Amino acid sequence: MPLKAFYSDHFVLPLPENHRFPMQKYGKLRARVQRDLPAVRLAEPAAASDGQLALAHDTDYIQRVVTGALDDAEVRAIGFPWSAAMVERSRRAAGATIAACRAALQEGVAANLAGGTHHAARGRGAGYCVFNDTAIAARVMQADAATSRRRLRVAVIDLDVHQGDGTAQILRGDDSVFTLSMHGEKNFPFRKQASDLDIGLPDGTTDDDYLDHLDRALREVEGRFEPQLLIYLAGADAHENDRLGKLALTFDGMRRRDERVFEFADRLGVPIAVTMAGGYGRDIDLTVELHLQTIRLACHAWLRRSESRQAVASA
Repeated sequence: MPLKAFYSDHFVLPLPENHRFPMQKYGKLRARVQRDLPAVRLAEPAAASDGQLALAHDTDYIQRVVTGALDDAEVRAIGFPWSAAMVERSRRAAGATIAACRAALQEGVAANLAGGTHHAARGRGAGYCVFNDTAIAARVMQADAATSRRRLRVAVIDLDVHQGDGTAQILRGDDSVFTLSMHGEKNFPFRKQASDLDIGLPDGTTDDDYLDHLDRALREVEGRFEPQLLIYLAGADAHENDRLGKLALTFDGMRRRDERVFEFADRLGVPIAVTMAGGYGRDIDLTVELHLQTIRLACHAWLRRSESRQAVASA
C-alpha cells in the first residue's frame, strides 16, 4: 500500500480580500502531490467529533466555537471570521491528524496535508488555530490504546518557526507525552509556554547552526523519553523566504531538517505522522514546494519501512 496522506483543502474559509493567511496553498499542495507523487494515496478524513475535541479542549470552548458564540476578542485572536465553514475545516484538520496517526501506527509513516494548529490552547484559539490537532490526536491515540497497561507515549517534534504554545499548555505535566518546540525566540507568540524542551533561536539562524541545534535536541529527546509515536510539525516557515519566519534556512537546509527527523524515527523504530504546520512565503508556490518536499521525504521514509517489513517477513 502507498503512503497515506489526508486532506481537507476543499473546506475553504470565506476570508476577506487580502487576508494574509495562505488558504490556497492547501489545494495547490494536494494538486502537486497528485501530479508528482504517485506513491501517495490521498484520502478525505472524517471530522473530529465533540468527544475527540474534548480530550484536549474545554467543552465550553468547543460549544462556543461550534455555535458561533465566541466574543470579538476571541475571534480576533484566532484571526479568522467565524463561519460554519471555519468550524468544519477545523474539525476536518483535526480528523486528518487523527487519521494520519492511526495510519502511521499501522504502516510506519503517514501525513496530513494541513494541520499543525499548535497555538490553540485548552480554552482558546489563537494565531489561525481553532482546535489543536496535535494534542487532540495524541489523546485520541492514547484512548485507542487504553486497553494496554501503560499510556501510549507520544513525542511531539514541533519545528514550526513559532513556538507550540497551545500544545505545551494542553499537555503540560503529562509524563506520557514529550513536547519539543524549536522556534524563533523573538517571534510569535511573544508570551511563551513551557514545553518539555524549548529551543529558542535568534533571528537569522542559518542552516548549519539550525541543524546543530536540532541534532542536540533530538539526542536530548532520545535520552529523556521513549516514544511509541512521533507527531512531526514540519513548518515551512523556517525558510528564508517566509514573510513571518525571521530565520534563514535554505531549501536544502529544510530538506536536511526533514531528513533528520525521519531518520530519527527510523533509528528509534517509531511510527511518525507528519503535519504541514505554517508556511507564509512571499512566493506561495515556493511554500508549496517546501511542503511537497516534506511529503516526498515522507514517501522515502515510508518506503524504507515497507522494505524493512518485507525483509523481516521473508527472512
